[in-house]
Amino acid sequence: ELPEMYRGTPAEAIAVIEDEIARTRQYVAECQTTIDYLHETYVQRLRDLLWRVYASRTLAETIARYGRLRYTYLVAGWVPTSRVDALQREIRQASDKVLIEVDTPDRREDGHIPVALDNPSSLGAFEGLVTTYGRPCYDELDPTPVIALTFPLIFGIMFGDVGHGLVLALLGLALVSRKIRALRGLSGMGMVVIACGVAAIIFGFLYGSVFGFEEALQPLWIRPLEDVMDILIAAVGIGVGLLSLGMVCNMVNAALTRRWGHLLFDHNGLAGLIFYWSLLGLVASAFIGNLPVSPIPFAALAAVSGLMVTFSEVLEHLVEGHRPLVKGSLSTYLIQTPIELFETLIGLLSNTLSYVRMGAFAVAHGALSMVVFILAEIISPARGVGYWIVVVLGNLFVIGFEGLIVGIQTLRLEYYEFFSKFFSGGGMRYRPLALVSKERE
Repeated sequence: ELPEMYRGTPAEAIAVIEDEIARTRQYVAECQTTIDYLHETYVQRLRDLLWRVYASRTLAETIARYGRLRYTYLVAGWVPTSRVDALQREIRQASDKVLIEVDTPDRREDGHIPVALDNPSSLGAFEGLVTTYGRPCYDELDPTPVIALTFPLIFGIMFGDVGHGLVLALLGLALVSRKIRALRGLSGMGMVVIACGVAAIIFGFLYGSVFGFEEALQPLWIRPLEDVMDILIAAVGIGVGLLSLGMVCNMVNAALTRRWGHLLFDHNGLAGLIFYWSLLGLVASAFIGNLPVSPIPFAALAAVSGLMVTFSEVLEHLVEGHRPLVKGSLSTYLIQTPIELFETLIGLLSNTLSYVRMGAFAVAHGALSMVVFILAEIISPARGVGYWIVVVLGNLFVIGFEGLIVGIQTLRLEYYEFFSKFFSGGGMRYRPLALVSKERE
């Protein structure tokens, strides 16, 4: 049964309903006008009030953590050296009843100094790779600039192809531009992908490969599939260089903290580096028949530096003035030192051989591309539409699947072989006291 107000003919009921709808719409419009007016009049005032509340709460919570007398607060904190003078000026402008004391801690004695990394924005993605492993300590080198060079280098060696590298570089540009909504979460890795793509293009020219076509370019260096031993030896050579660089970085870290004994005698210090290269020279003179160098100097250097590495703890304590020279019992130390030297030998060998995978993946990349063309020939010997469909899909598979695998292997070489020589990653992040801007509120 219809309500009383809608009684009458259907036309009369419709007229009443339409009139009610019109009056309701007019009321909604008037309400929206009022809302717009209130928004325009009070929104900035409300934002200011909200920001003041947030700022007051943040400052109150911060002050509560500091020491306080009746009329005095003791405020302590860390600030980057470059900001000290500016901060002092700002504090004195705010109040003349303040005493400021600046103290630069000794990095050797204070292990809780926060770290603020200062890298260009272009290296931000590589900084993310470093902090994923760990944040540098205050007394450590920041390996971000180094990994920005070595990461694309290692990736390019394993993934050398002009076409595949071009696709990766374009993908990196798309990530940086943030135009593809589904990929916006990965935009921070855009520069890494671009760098890896460019490195793959460079090695693609060196290998003479474009989307797996080996006949498209004349190689500027070698073809991994045809020169397997050459690429494997080159990979080991690059690995030796990177491991040596890691040891040099460890020595720089020791110099920064003035740990001269560690710099000279640690297994990743100068003695360890000489020991490593002496062993390499000894192996080379034994297996390369026409090497015009006697193995005797290498053997002598290996023996002397090996002894230094074996008794590195005693020598470090002696140079740095620490006592006792040996922690624990002497007999236990004499039993442990030969075992530790053996572990050092095994570690150097395994670290070096790990870089063989760079050459192996370069060969595998070429072989997988060759398989794609073999399958395409089987599907369409006349090289019709089916042939090119297989080639396109096969290349997409190689770029996606093998690109991911090569990226993981590159990370592994950086983290477990290179970083282990000098980087502990136990630093504390610098988190300055900051207020959110009014615009963000």
